[in-house]
Amino acid sequence: MKKVIAPIILLFLFVFFASSFTSEKIHANLKTQTKVTDTIAEDSLGLNLKFRPYKKAVHASYYHDKFNGRKTASGKRFDNKKFTAAHKKLPFGTKLKVTNPVNKKSVIVTVTDRGPFTRGREIDLTKKAFMEITHGKGRGFLNVDLEVVKE
Repeated sequence: MKKVIAPIILLFLFVFFASSFTSEKIHANLKTQTKVTDTIAEDSLGLNLKFRPYKKAVHASYYHDKFNGRKTASGKRFDNKKFTAAHKKLPFGTKLKVTNPVNKKSVIVTVTDRGPFTRGREIDLTKKAFMEITHGKGRGFLNVDLEVVKE
């Protein structure tokens, strides 16, 4: 029995360490090959804003109405009729341009909360922001592109 267990453990350790080194090299190559380009767009107020690409094809959802009036992680009161969002890592006050790649509609939201805490989701939008960009009103999730607004 010991002759079988030792090789299995060694094989597992080898695969684990080999995969971690390989993924680090791949991420390092992607970082050196990817050039971040800023885009300039004119918003509805006529101001020129610069956007820095953050992530593409991320899973977005929207808040339920039961959260209205509750305090967010930043201390502000949540309102589903505003253009705000929850993100796990971005600092509070960060402005994001959220674009639906299917219909090219986009909104600019401000990060005021932490979350979402569901695996696979990147951002939670207020219901108003979500409904502005969605193409199917009956769905509660959407794949979107995120860009950080540079001021």
